[in-house]
Order: sequence, then structure tokens, then C-alpha cells
Amino acid sequence: MEGALDNDSGKMGYGLMRFSKHPIVCVIDSNYAGQSVKEAVDLPYSIPVVATVDEAIALNAEILVLGIAPSGGRFPAEWDSPISHALKNGLSLINGLHDDLNARFGHLLTTNSIWDVRKPAHSYPIATAKAAELKNIRILMIGTDMAAGKMTAGLELYATLIENGINAGFVPTGQIGITLMGNGIPLDAIKVDQAAGAVEQAVLELQDKDVIIIEGQGSLAHPGSTATLPLIRGSQPTHLILCHKAAHRHLRFPVSHIQIPPLDEFITLNEAVAQVCGSQTRAKTIAIALNTVGLTDQEAIEKRDEIEHLINLPTTDVVRFGTEKLLTAVSSILDEKK
Repeated sequence: MEGALDNDSGKMGYGLMRFSKHPIVCVIDSNYAGQSVKEAVDLPYSIPVVATVDEAIALNAEILVLGIAPSGGRFPAEWDSPISHALKNGLSLINGLHDDLNARFGHLLTTNSIWDVRKPAHSYPIATAKAAELKNIRILMIGTDMAAGKMTAGLELYATLIENGINAGFVPTGQIGITLMGNGIPLDAIKVDQAAGAVEQAVLELQDKDVIIIEGQGSLAHPGSTATLPLIRGSQPTHLILCHKAAHRHLRFPVSHIQIPPLDEFITLNEAVAQVCGSQTRAKTIAIALNTVGLTDQEAIEKRDEIEHLINLPTTDVVRFGTEKLLTAVSSILDEKK
């Protein structure tokens, strides 16, 4: 996470720290070497921060994860030397960036390996709205912006459903979700005319589940994002959960000149796109999952209550306040179907 522990581009690392079932022996970021993650950026992890790959090896690390998700997903050229060193010294590599690092560094491998997470299948079928024929609940996480918390809210809800004995599945569509789950589709690396088909195929593979959570990507509000439409068309969602960074009024850089639309109007837009004037599956928004990073506890409570009152939908921050409201919303739908 060199240079990324304290900013949004480190979200791959944040996701692993929060959800990985495997022990994390350290984080590499020379800016905070000698501290713990808790001391460095006030996240609740006692994981030590070190400056070099050699320090990680000394801690018996086995796998090096590229813990960044920068805009454009490009491999930083200045990482050539430390990554080469890691591979030569036997570490395996998990790469969530767009670059094919097997092609770049494969000659350095012995018994270790490189997993290029964003490497798509050779081809996918063209979507034909088959998911609309399923009788289950399909919940797509949508967002007002990139990095709004769609994956986190989706994974937290999925874990809660499983804990409560609900037959649920999760469709990972980005590098973090795929790394955590060990499967999924790298949506932003798939040819645009096959993207909806890839989503459809992944959803159909979970058709035995009573509830399917589909990890969201991008936003209809973002001028650089095309991900939401194939997610909608492929999954034919029955329900939506809106994810929103509560402290933000504008999209994140480099499009911070664009205002985030009013939440009620944005909800209406996503629902309208989903049902296509009534010709496809009607998707009802059932809750709002806030990301209250940057707000104090009191400010987060006030913002949550303000939005819940304004939009008249259950509203929470799954990290700060838990998933109870989302669980209740999904349980109510399941009860109605009985």
C-alpha cells in the first residue's frame, strides 16, 4: 500500500484488512513505517506497518497483495523493483490491477505464483434477461459515486444473511470482492458487449439461492462509468440498495466539479433504468447504506436520521451502526414471498 494507506486509492488494502479470513502480517507503506495501522490512520487494526518487502519477508509473509485500486487501475512503474524482489524471494503475488503481471514478471517465478485477479474469461454469452425468470430476490448495490461503499455494504449484508440462516449468495464484480471470495467476474476488464452476459451468467450460477447480493460498480451519475448498466441488465435486480458517501456533495476527483444529484431523484433514475418503461424487471430501492467517513459519530447519526426522514427508507452505515436495518428490510421481502 506504498503511498496509499491514508487515501481512497488504498481501498483494496482496506477491504482485505476488514474481510480477509487469512492473517495479514503487515502493511507496506514507508510513510508510516514503525506504526500500527491503528496508530497511522485510526482504523481498528493492530497490523504493523513496515517500509520494505524485506521487512515483510522477515515477518514470514507468503503472499504479497497489491493493496491499491487507483483510478484507471494501472500498475505503478516505480513498483517494478520491489515486486521483482518479492517474487525472486519466493513471495506469491495477488494483483488486482489491470496489467497482466504474469506476462510482466512470470519469468521470475519458481514455486510461487501470480494471480491476476482482473483477467477475464476468453468470452461470455450475450445477455438475454434470463435472470428475470428466477423466483429469488436479487439485490444490486448501486452508488452515487465510485468508492461509495458498495462492496463493503454488500459483503456485510451477505455475511449477516448467512449468520441468520438465510440461503444467500454473493456475486463479486471487482478486484476486492473476487480476491476475498475466490471467484467472480472482473467487470471492468470484460468487453462491453459481453459485460451484461457475464453478470447474467454469474447470477444464474446462484439461482438456487433465495437471496443474491450483486456487488455494485461505478455509478450512473459518473461520466466515466459504464458499469451500472450491464449490472442492471445482467442481474435483472428485484431490489436495489443505494450506497452514498454522506459527507460528500460532489463526485470525487477528477470529476469533483459535478454535483451528486438529490438522492430521491437518483433513486428514481436507477429504478427507471432498471424497468425500462415497464418492459423489464421492476427494481424497488429498499434501503440506503451510508459511508460516513469524515463525520464524527454525532454528525453521522444526524446525517443518517436526516436522510432516513427525507427519503423515507431505512438508512444506516453498516460499519458504524451495523446491518440490522438492511437485514430487516430483506427479511420483510422474504416474509412477503412466503
